[in-house]
Amino acid sequence: MSTLAADTEQSLASVVVVDYGLGNLRSVTRGLERAGADVEITDDPDAFEDADGVVLPGVGAFREGVENAAPIREDLLAVAERGQPLFGICLGMQMLLTASEEGATDGEAAVEGLDLIPGTNVRFDDGQKVPHMGWNELAVERDHPLVEGIDGEYAYFVHSYYAVPDDEFSALASTDYEREFPSIVANEAGTVFGTQFHPEKSGETGLQILRNFVEICADADTDTDS
Repeated sequence: MSTLAADTEQSLASVVVVDYGLGNLRSVTRGLERAGADVEITDDPDAFEDADGVVLPGVGAFREGVENAAPIREDLLAVAERGQPLFGICLGMQMLLTASEEGATDGEAAVEGLDLIPGTNVRFDDGQKVPHMGWNELAVERDHPLVEGIDGEYAYFVHSYYAVPDDEFSALASTDYEREFPSIVANEAGTVFGTQFHPEKSGETGLQILRNFVEICADADTDTDS
């Protein structure tokens, strides 16, 4: 269990940060604790079930992420099945989709994502500077508790692939990088969602998103208790 203190006197919700060998676990944890969460870093499925919400972080390649997470794949799917909030960050967000062009390497079999948000991750066009790195603007596309208070704000991106959901309604927010792409996505039920950017590196904007997530988890816990 993390020992960093949250900004609030009492934690609002319990959150698990999934440790599958990839991701800025400490940075994400500190951000969540600042947002009012009691955070545990673990790959224990029992902890997933007991938590109010689950965060799937990630830095690196799609194939490596999916393969590293393979032992807990069914447990992550169970989180979504139970309706617990599941929040993917950067690579973790891409893993929520069905597949990625990055996984279809020549001579290798394609890798299937979690398929919780139907769609594909595609590479930015030839001629565009990749990776897309630095601060860029968020334009909220539709209402969802995760995006409250962030329309027109800026977040920090580092990525060469972006999500193309099958359903345009999946895009909660978009960003323009010579083309408009979904920077925040969610499933139809609104309980599985992710950001292409790193909220833990995005200053006050990122902290607002993490606070929104913690409040979603707290509300979900209240609904369960009732």
